[in-house]
Amino acid sequence: MTSLVVYESMFGSSKAVAEAVATALEPAGPVRLVEVGALAAEPGGMTVPPDVSLLVVGGPTHAFSMTRPSTRQDAVREFGSAISADYGVREWLEAASLPPGLACAAFDTKVLKPNLPGSAGKGIDKGLRKLGGRPVVRARTFTVHGKAGGLVEGQLEAATAWGTELCGLAGQPATV
Repeated sequence: MTSLVVYESMFGSSKAVAEAVATALEPAGPVRLVEVGALAAEPGGMTVPPDVSLLVVGGPTHAFSMTRPSTRQDAVREFGSAISADYGVREWLEAASLPPGLACAAFDTKVLKPNLPGSAGKGIDKGLRKLGGRPVVRARTFTVHGKAGGLVEGQLEAATAWGTELCGLAGQPATV
């Protein structure tokens, strides 16, 4: 199984989740982990290669969904910098193409308190389905302490367990 893990991250929490998932996927075969802006800048970065068996996409929840250019710029103004300041998963999904029926999974990071509605993961899942992807699990949320407060204890372990679960699901029929 060849996996591609694409992430957007503002302050490192979504990146850390993506890294944990990618590490958990390694026993199943080659894994490529890439930040969405770097992927989009590559020649052919908008097309998922046909040898990819599993696509995992994730990013932070901003304003109840995936980030937008304005919410990323707000984060930069508030905190001085961000990993994915210029380009996000939303834009990538609007321009990307996938092999038909590609097994995929979505995740997000979201503030634990206050418990606000909305989920970037659900939006990512919807975008992947629109592109012809075949989600193998429901979108998964990993919680953080505040905007730049880091992951809640236990979330990296949960991301590793989720990645291990994905290893066994990629070749299975869709369950969601």
